[in-house]
Amino acid sequence: MSGRVGDLTPKQTEALEQFRGRIQDILPLLPAQNDHFLLRWLRARNFNLQKSEAMLRKHLEFRKQMKVDLIISDWRPPEVIEKYLSGGMCGYDREGSPVWYDIIGPVDPKGLFMSASKQDFIKSKIRDCEILQKECKLQSQRLGRNVESITMIYDVEGLGLKHLWKPAIETYGEILQMFEDNYPEGLKRLFVIKAPKLFPVAYNLVKHFLSENTRQKIYILGANWQEALLTYIDAEQLPVIYGGKLTDPDGDPRCRTRINHVGPVPPSYYVRDHVKVDYEQCMTVSRGSSQQLEYEILFPGCVLRWQFASDGSDIGFGVFVKAKKGEWKKAAQMHEVVPSQRYNAHLVPEDGSLTCEQPGVYVLRFDNTYSIFQAKRISFTVEVLLPDQLQAPQTNGGASSNHVRAEDNTPR
Repeated sequence: MSGRVGDLTPKQTEALEQFRGRIQDILPLLPAQNDHFLLRWLRARNFNLQKSEAMLRKHLEFRKQMKVDLIISDWRPPEVIEKYLSGGMCGYDREGSPVWYDIIGPVDPKGLFMSASKQDFIKSKIRDCEILQKECKLQSQRLGRNVESITMIYDVEGLGLKHLWKPAIETYGEILQMFEDNYPEGLKRLFVIKAPKLFPVAYNLVKHFLSENTRQKIYILGANWQEALLTYIDAEQLPVIYGGKLTDPDGDPRCRTRINHVGPVPPSYYVRDHVKVDYEQCMTVSRGSSQQLEYEILFPGCVLRWQFASDGSDIGFGVFVKAKKGEWKKAAQMHEVVPSQRYNAHLVPEDGSLTCEQPGVYVLRFDNTYSIFQAKRISFTVEVLLPDQLQAPQTNGGASSNHVRAEDNTPR
């Protein structure tokens, strides 16, 4: 049995009746009171009445706190989000569900975060969810049958290291968690298309925010993705650029009036020069010296990601590769993969990442050899991001380890 109206076991029918009785006090305040709506919450918690009730009451508080009932009519995202956050609703699948597109590659995460608050991003996604729920309700009326979930298409062509920027990933994780907690069973299926080699690393960063039920609805399509999409979406409802026949009235194959296609955020929108970061470690680089952090990468395709800030003055930074772990070498004796240069990290925190195409010992070197009089205190976070298939339960997972070594070049 599916746990849906018309396909319930006697035990599920009894649970639905009990659930409705348990929430009588909040029932009039909910977005809907029908069996279809209540069963979504029960299915999300495997018909556990206590957990389902707790989840629904928490959702009601969420709606009150975020003013969800008025978010479509009374709130608009900042202009920069409307113009430079990609995606949109366009067409319906063969079962009548709305189709939502997210186009990841052209998105400028850092530019967006320099121009709008995290709260604005979260509210904009709540607004999108409410618009989609409203469209599902309208489709139910048009078709004379229940439509309660959507199909999503993630176009990840152009996914790059810029999209793994930690503040953006953390906010995206919060948005995914918000969706899981407040729109259960809202996703019918999600298709990932044009996935580059970096995609498993990106997915590994966010998959723990998704329930197992949601993960089972994700399909990573291969080279025949257009053919696969047409299996679920009629050609008349699929934009030309994705293998269908749908265009805008002016013939635009990208359907830009419905799907936002974006580019880099102009600096004129910036309201800040950096995003506050909580760092995991600190160290002092003595005057005339450098410090080296070693990370042993055992598998190709891992991503090395770093963020750092310095106190008082600038600091040099570069990334090198050497063959053996624990073998001390000067910078000139190693292969340079990120050119060493001085950063004003005391004014604007620095961040970056590197895809490690080859195994080896990657050395992050903080350089203060040019400073005769001043030591530098560095706050930093460094992470090794693993492709999904390499993720192990323990922290290092056999894929990386790190050590700190000092290279003393103090003038004598």
